[in-house]
Amino acid sequence: MYRSPLVAFLVALVLACPASEAEVQYATDAGFYLEVSRDVSASPEDAYAQFLRIGEWWNSDHTWFGDARNLSIDAEAGGCFCEREGDKSALHMLVTFVDPGKAVHLVGGLGPLQGLALHGAMVWQFEPLPDGGTRINHSYRVIGYYPQGLDGLARVVDQVQTGQLERLQAKLGKADRPK
Repeated sequence: MYRSPLVAFLVALVLACPASEAEVQYATDAGFYLEVSRDVSASPEDAYAQFLRIGEWWNSDHTWFGDARNLSIDAEAGGCFCEREGDKSALHMLVTFVDPGKAVHLVGGLGPLQGLALHGAMVWQFEPLPDGGTRINHSYRVIGYYPQGLDGLARVVDQVQTGQLERLQAKLGKADRPK
C-alpha cells in the first residue's frame, strides 16, 4: 500500500526481481517508455469492459488505501481513474481519450511518480485477433526531473505495469496460441 509513497517506492526498488521480462523500450535521465502486450481469449469488447472494471483485477498492493475494489475509471474524456474510501480519495490519472472497445488514453503519474512530480501518458489498446481473441497493448511514457535520473525507475515501473496487465490477462483468460 502507498501509505508513504516514497517508502513504498523504495521498497519496490529493493524487491524488484532481477529476472523480470524487460518491456522497457527506452530509458534516459529525463524519461522512459514502457510497452507490453498480452493476448487474451476474450473479444475486444469483453476485454475492454473488464478493463473498465479495474477494481476486479488491479493489484491492491498498488493502491493508496489498500483495496482495489475502491478503484474506478470514468470512461469519457475528462473522466477519472480514481480511488475512493470513505472521505479519502485519490486521482490516479485523468482520462483523455476513449474509443469504446478499442482504446483508452490517460495522463498522470501513478503512485509514487505523482509525488515526485513526474508526468506520464498511458495507452491501453484492444486489438482483435483472427481467432476472436484480443491483443491488449499497454504503454506508459513518463517524463520529468528526478535527481537520480528516471532511467533507474523504468524497470520498477515496468514490473508493476507488466504485473497489472498480467492480472487483467488472468482475469480474461490467456489466449491459446500454437507453438
